[in-house]
Amino acid sequence: MIKLSPVLDGLGTYPFVRLEAARARLRAAGTEIIDFGMGEPREETPQFIREALAAAIQPLAPYPSAVGLPDLRAAIAAWTGRRFGAALDPDTQVIPTLGSKEAVFSLAHVFGGDQVVIPQPAYPVYDRGARFAGKEIVELPLREADGWLPDLGAIDWSRVSILWLNYPNNPTGATAPLEFYAEAAALARRHGFVLASDEAYSELYFGDEAPQSALQLDDLGNVAVLNTLSKRSSMPGYRAGFVAGDPEIVAALKKYRPNVGVAPPEVLQRAAIAAWNEETHVTEVRARYREKRDLLLPALESMGLRSAGGDASFFLWMEGSDALAARWLERGVIVAPGSFFGPAGAGYLRFALVPPLEAIERAIELIRD
Repeated sequence: MIKLSPVLDGLGTYPFVRLEAARARLRAAGTEIIDFGMGEPREETPQFIREALAAAIQPLAPYPSAVGLPDLRAAIAAWTGRRFGAALDPDTQVIPTLGSKEAVFSLAHVFGGDQVVIPQPAYPVYDRGARFAGKEIVELPLREADGWLPDLGAIDWSRVSILWLNYPNNPTGATAPLEFYAEAAALARRHGFVLASDEAYSELYFGDEAPQSALQLDDLGNVAVLNTLSKRSSMPGYRAGFVAGDPEIVAALKKYRPNVGVAPPEVLQRAAIAAWNEETHVTEVRARYREKRDLLLPALESMGLRSAGGDASFFLWMEGSDALAARWLERGVIVAPGSFFGPAGAGYLRFALVPPLEAIERAIELIRD
């Protein structure tokens, strides 16, 4: 028999693979499917980005550089300056990544320390990347009563390699104030671990104030911020993201990444340059998600479901049971049970606002029945 990695062998099925099995069963039965389960944008990628990709196609595509194109690093640094007031050196403080997921997974392979601290509930890849790196997982509970912010005083930081934060938060939609980032970064510098701030949903919000970022801190020592174009610019398949922050962290990633072959292809980097340099389409994307939220949220509340989350990301985090999700599944309406994000998610449901408006209207009819 072929021997598997004990980590791989010991993992359960990735939560969202279970949803794919449910989709296959529904398709085989001829059931109409309306899918709020996967947080994958389905908006059309703006035409100017597609044109930039097409224009970058050459007769021969060379191997991409692990550090990314200078023009892309400059575009990312310029965007973070406009958006957050961050003065980043594109040569030492920015590295493009193949989306943010690969960077999330690999970060625990790069830095020392025995433990990775992960919020609970959370995006599953923080946990899985740490396990493959041989790290011990320490869970940091998030609670609704605390605004889905963790108690940073509840951890012994002496053995920690990485603290993962994720705001706007998946799955809850909560945001974090700058004071919280400052407290976490001070702990990171004091104890020598990496504060990894996953900010993939920073540009999707429904309130009047844009979410804050760890890049707004005066001192970026021990801080790594991850972001991506997947949500902001409806580019999930382009796999265009970045890590930015402490030059020492970026230098470590520059040393690590040539070994694993995850540099984004140049044509995708050219498309990413176009996307980071333009903001009008982002405003339009936010407006479309707001329209979907304004349709679905009141309908769910009218059925007795309570909104338990924050005012950002493209998720609704509602109080509800796995049993309710299972009943809706039989009608073809797929939502993600909160338990997919760990035990602390039990008793909640996550709705990704990705179906078109007409599909959301149809889903409301089906679940009202």
